[in-house]
Amino acid sequence: MDPTSLAHLVTENLHTLGVDEFHLVGNSLGGWICLEMAASYPENVKSITALAPAGLWLTPFTSRYPGEVALRFMASGVEKLAPSALNYTWAKKIGFETVSPRWRELSYELCLDATNAMAGSTGYFPAWDALLGKRFDKQVSTSIPTTIIFGDSDHTLPLKTCQERSLAPAHAKWIVLPETGHVPMWDSPNEVTSEIMSTTGVIK
Repeated sequence: MDPTSLAHLVTENLHTLGVDEFHLVGNSLGGWICLEMAASYPENVKSITALAPAGLWLTPFTSRYPGEVALRFMASGVEKLAPSALNYTWAKKIGFETVSPRWRELSYELCLDATNAMAGSTGYFPAWDALLGKRFDKQVSTSIPTTIIFGDSDHTLPLKTCQERSLAPAHAKWIVLPETGHVPMWDSPNEVTSEIMSTTGVIK
């Protein structure tokens, strides 16, 4: 479940499907996996848009991140109550205030889907444990257009400890979006979509 192994697995699955070239977009651990795929398979990756990617820390984690552990247990405990509880502002605040500065604007459907996904993710802790002691420290070819997007209100991977630019590809376009948390596509969907299109070359 470590990021490098997951990168190999995703690539193998794509090859099995007959997909040999691809643009990559990933959030958090997904962003880290995108970077690993580009480092290992530069001939297959056409572009990377990494949204709040994990792995860009000088000092790797040695234990599970307390806040994330709490959210996982909370989601598991309220899964059956979530359809009703998320109708109330207090429940939405508890679940999403640390993830999004715009938590009040998140739709009921989005919050319910996210809660159910976290509650039912059997790979959540195995993935966490597999990244302990690791960071992204490989080279990505300058031929691969790369954009890294963080939010200015990311409390999951904060600026001081988890957004080390020296570990990112030197040629990467680095963007910080205002009023945006750890899931940029929730808080700034139009800006994120625009950057994806630009990075892939669909819109110059």
